[in-house]
Amino acid sequence: MSDAAYDLAVIGGGPGGYAAAFYAASAGMKVALIEKDTIGGTCLNRGCIPAKAFLESAAVFRHVAHAKDFGIEASAPAVNFAVTQARKQTIVNGLVKGLTGLTKAKKVTYLLGTGSLGAGRSVTVRAADGKTQTLNATNVVLASGSVPRTIPGFTLGGAVMTSDEVLALDKVPSRIAVIGGGAIGCEFASCFADLGANVTILEGLPKILPGLDPDVANVVVKSFKKRNIDIRTGVKVSGHTPNKSGGTVVHFGDGESLEVDAVVVSVGRRPYADELGLNGTKVKVSERGFVEVDAYCRTGEANVYAVGDLIATPQLAHVAYAEAILAVKHMRGETALPVMYDRVPWAIYCHPEVAWAGPSEEEARAAGHDVVVAKHQFRANSRAMILGEPDGLVKVIAKKGRDGRAGQVLGVHMVGPWVTEQLSGGYLAVNWEASVDEIAEFIQPHPSLTELFGETVLSLTGRSINA
Repeated sequence: MSDAAYDLAVIGGGPGGYAAAFYAASAGMKVALIEKDTIGGTCLNRGCIPAKAFLESAAVFRHVAHAKDFGIEASAPAVNFAVTQARKQTIVNGLVKGLTGLTKAKKVTYLLGTGSLGAGRSVTVRAADGKTQTLNATNVVLASGSVPRTIPGFTLGGAVMTSDEVLALDKVPSRIAVIGGGAIGCEFASCFADLGANVTILEGLPKILPGLDPDVANVVVKSFKKRNIDIRTGVKVSGHTPNKSGGTVVHFGDGESLEVDAVVVSVGRRPYADELGLNGTKVKVSERGFVEVDAYCRTGEANVYAVGDLIATPQLAHVAYAEAILAVKHMRGETALPVMYDRVPWAIYCHPEVAWAGPSEEEARAAGHDVVVAKHQFRANSRAMILGEPDGLVKVIAKKGRDGRAGQVLGVHMVGPWVTEQLSGGYLAVNWEASVDEIAEFIQPHPSLTELFGETVLSLTGRSINA
């Protein structure tokens, strides 16, 4: 097939890839977007969106199970996981259709196939039938994403699955072992426990959710234990032995074992640069598999950028969006500010939810800051009590001024009901380097969950109302 010239060719149609393509197209650039599977990537098809759809079904089941606490008489709820699956897929299909429509609306050339980069910014697209075509582009964005990591002794298949395969389950397993107590592992553990499964988390580190502010992590641990999620930390899994019923026995620790119906291996994701080619280019890949970039997401090859899970930055869809915008602005010669990775918003959608921006108290002190800290519980918040969700807290870390008073807000950490939807105020405070006195002037609606953030900040001024 004949060569085609583009202002930008993007390899990978996940959040980083389609964001780069659509943002560039809206700036008037001629864009080609190459995706080997389905637009939306892991996030939409096998990650964020379907997982959160499952979590919402779990939340509904949890609410109905406690309906009598609100004076609502309801028959005993039951899980019809086939309907849960169908609903999840309807959501995913609708969003995929929407993104596909945007390729047409924004006049982006959408090519289905595996993209690889060669010398001179030539991009080869190999379709499933083996046919190829070559594109020439002034700029290239590499956004091929990541795949789940695996561990020795756990070959995928049967009862063993990663975060990809667990989203295709046709029923809720009675007994589940989740290997890995990070964000993804805790989301699956929370989800399936609420849906009625007997869940055990096996984590090699001394605690689950490493890296979280301890005050926040402790709330999650207490909630998990109240819901009979068995948390085993400091254990090393060594393998498993399938049984005759389709389940398996997981071996870990010093001769310990656990019989389960399913094992979810959730030990992180690795960058997927396997099919990018890169021969004849100056793009470098680290020993860990990440494409190396500078602060503007530029690779070693002129006019070639890399974004998203392919580079060693937080593996978050919204970070990939930001990197895509940064790359497009930079290639266009516009003012482009590097992403401040130490201040990006984080969200974990287990129950209770977790959200934060900026350093934890430990991290702030380790960085040399003298800090003032305030934390307040959701059990004192009227809206949380109305919702029947009193577990959780808001914690604000601020610099201590020379006068001993709290000054600039460094970090905001939340755990509790719908905190993933409440973080924006804290995120803005951290990133605008706002002071406690400035944020304390903001009026929060009453009654609302966000009042707790307002009350926590207000208390740092030395005065308070409800705290």
